[in-house]
Amino acid sequence: MDVRFVPVETAEDRCQIAQLASRIWNEYWPAIIGQAQTDYMVENFQSLSAFERDMAEHGYEYWFVVADGEDGQPQVVGYTGGHEEPETNRFFISKIYLLAPHRGRGFARQVVEFYDRLCRERGLGAMYLTVNKHNELGVRAYKGTGFAVIDAVETDIGEGFIMDDYVMERPAGLRA
Repeated sequence: MDVRFVPVETAEDRCQIAQLASRIWNEYWPAIIGQAQTDYMVENFQSLSAFERDMAEHGYEYWFVVADGEDGQPQVVGYTGGHEEPETNRFFISKIYLLAPHRGRGFARQVVEFYDRLCRERGLGAMYLTVNKHNELGVRAYKGTGFAVIDAVETDIGEGFIMDDYVMERPAGLRA
């Protein structure tokens, strides 16, 4: 099933993506990082104010991941976003999140292919992301699309919470 990427542009779009983020994060992350850290991360990194801040101050771009439903009508199945890093000639993929019924259906691979095209169009040499070390599904999916672990980092995000991540990178132009 093919997906389309619809840019987040309007205030309504930003509200919709924040609602989607809260839903997805609460479906997936409490089992891995606990409810308290999930709530903290949604508020600080996946909320309306966080999306607006990142877009306005850090050049982030966001897209809805849209696929045709069983009824043939387009439906939002997730969201993605990140920003260019001209100083490293890479694109930082900050977010690839899919609703529970749409995981494991090849959509993440199509998101990576989207970023590959974006990198090539913009003349960027690579893309990279961070993934929680305990997110086995994510690590496996990224490795399966050509990402390799290039570092491991622990980031203090405040309130006693730590992000324990792998940094994974993939050259642009690599077949997923």
